[in-house]
Amino acid sequence: MVVRTEKIKVTNLRKVFPSHEVGGENVIALDHVDAEIQPGEFVSLIGPSGCGKTTWLRLIAGLEEPTSGSVYIGEQQVQGPGRDRGLVFQDPNLFPWLTVKKNIEFGLNIKGKLTSTDQKNVTELIELVGLQGFENAYPYQLSGGMAHRAAIARALVNDPEVLLFDEPFGALDAFTRMKLQSDVLRIWQERQTTMVLVTHDVEEAVFLGQRVFAMTPRPAHVKEVVPIPLTYPRKRDGRAFIELKEHVLGVLDFQNL
Repeated sequence: MVVRTEKIKVTNLRKVFPSHEVGGENVIALDHVDAEIQPGEFVSLIGPSGCGKTTWLRLIAGLEEPTSGSVYIGEQQVQGPGRDRGLVFQDPNLFPWLTVKKNIEFGLNIKGKLTSTDQKNVTELIELVGLQGFENAYPYQLSGGMAHRAAIARALVNDPEVLLFDEPFGALDAFTRMKLQSDVLRIWQERQTTMVLVTHDVEEAVFLGQRVFAMTPRPAHVKEVVPIPLTYPRKRDGRAFIELKEHVLGVLDFQNL
């Protein structure tokens, strides 16, 4: 088992998007966000729609630059995308002209010719996400759940320190969504990759996360960090689970938004 050593540290993070209208007001997406995510931890980010959760994720990924403040992965300040971070979107974004195997290999191709170790890693990832027998299938031949498994394997191919999920299961049916949640937990427990999940689903946040970061409406900051001290696998109908879910709902206070 790989031992992760790099924590994520966010300090006084602020992100402002300029208005595209003459005389319009700038949009403050995040304001004074401070957080630490420990190596190998699984955390969920939840809050009202448009509150800045995805912006925070994109700042960790290096896809956006902060207006002020900083994001560190270990001792390195994030100043752009890097191989130490993988990102899984709501849309799997597989290349339709490539097979499952070639899609997963894509992130390795920038190194040039794949080594035997690379090939072995790809094979292990295909097995890890349960796509044995579909290595040579094209994206149009996959179900929604299978396409997401391929996207997760592609994000893991460089063995990143951090795996970032931007509402990856939002467009899936309930059964497929629950199955993939369990699959992600299994992968996390095996790989010990630090995982950060953005979701609108309180049950999903509590089912997956060791901690839930509940966000305020925009301009967003962390309203409360809710520890989830339940063992895995978690029972969605258990009393403690339901109480934690109700607590997170109370913190978010959707009725007063």
